[in-house]
Amino acid sequence: MIRPHITSGKVRVAIVAPSLRYIGGQAVQADLLLRLWQQDADVETIFLPIDPRLPRWCAWAARIPGLRTLLRQPIYIASLLRALADVDIAHIFASSYWSFLIAAAPAWAVAKLRGTKTLLNYRSGDARDHLQRFPSTVFVMSRVDELVVPTPYLIGVLGEFGLRPVTVPNLVDLSQFRYRPRPQLQPHLICTRGFSTYYQVDVVVRAFAEVKRAYPDALLDLVGEGPLEAEIRHLVATLNLADIRFTGPASRQEIGNYYDQADIFINASSVDAMPVSVIEAFRAGTPVVTTSPEAMPYLVEHERTGLLSPVGDDKALAASVIRLLRDHALAISLAENAYRESRKFEWSVVREQWLGVYQRMLESLASRPVPEGASAGSLP
Repeated sequence: MIRPHITSGKVRVAIVAPSLRYIGGQAVQADLLLRLWQQDADVETIFLPIDPRLPRWCAWAARIPGLRTLLRQPIYIASLLRALADVDIAHIFASSYWSFLIAAAPAWAVAKLRGTKTLLNYRSGDARDHLQRFPSTVFVMSRVDELVVPTPYLIGVLGEFGLRPVTVPNLVDLSQFRYRPRPQLQPHLICTRGFSTYYQVDVVVRAFAEVKRAYPDALLDLVGEGPLEAEIRHLVATLNLADIRFTGPASRQEIGNYYDQADIFINASSVDAMPVSVIEAFRAGTPVVTTSPEAMPYLVEHERTGLLSPVGDDKALAASVIRLLRDHALAISLAENAYRESRKFEWSVVREQWLGVYQRMLESLASRPVPEGASAGSLP
């Protein structure tokens, strides 16, 4: 098939990603890209949700996960077939396991069918296990035009499988956050991770119980939602803990206020890649106390931009919180260093990296041999 590319001067990009109906890291990053590329002189974007709305006649099925996916899939494929014929690049957000097969792989296949360049933006902290268990993922990754990851950690993991990705870091919307100096920390903690297995909010709760023994006036805000919320609430009741507030998920307009009101960010994840929540805490001046899954030291440097502790160890996590509450100089140093680190994730910096990737892809497109009978501005 022969079709023209790049006639307007702008790079035409389709962002293929989850919608904000289910708040998560991929959805937030995709939404940020879409908003920040608006009115840009160099890039024009459209959005293709991997989770399109169901028709009204079967909207009831949205409450049933397996059936919901089955009904959405033909709608998703049809939207890909329509839209990917009219863009230069398919920028495909990808996570792990079955989600990759259901969402990312079809987008790659349709883009190839339509003659559109493919950029796979892979973001899973479970990458090694995923690629070992799903060899088809390596096949797809080795055949995209650009493979992009948000952290150097994934460069190493994907390299074990013969893949050569490049890094473009995650974004933070600076308009959401105000840096607040905290010369005297109060025992007001915040966790903005969802209630899922990977984020181990139960460890956060147990750590808070330890902090509460040392600081009876301690307060913890759990900002999020997820399938394990009932279990977390039961744990809080079992431990007879007061002063834990379940706020529910926060909107883009609200999230900065939660960080601003708190004094310490606490995280207990067992798997992560480059969590935006940690970068948000950096930006807000909220000192970071976190467990250290494999990728975390690539973002948080122990005793320079945060405090790290072993995964699953609630007592060590609590000890880090208590250390900050007792060492004001350390808390100030961590917050200031982390704020400077957050500048790496500003749009003015990340924009240039994404634009460089897009332009490199189009240069390789332009350098392809022109098939006999085709014009110099066309592509097979």
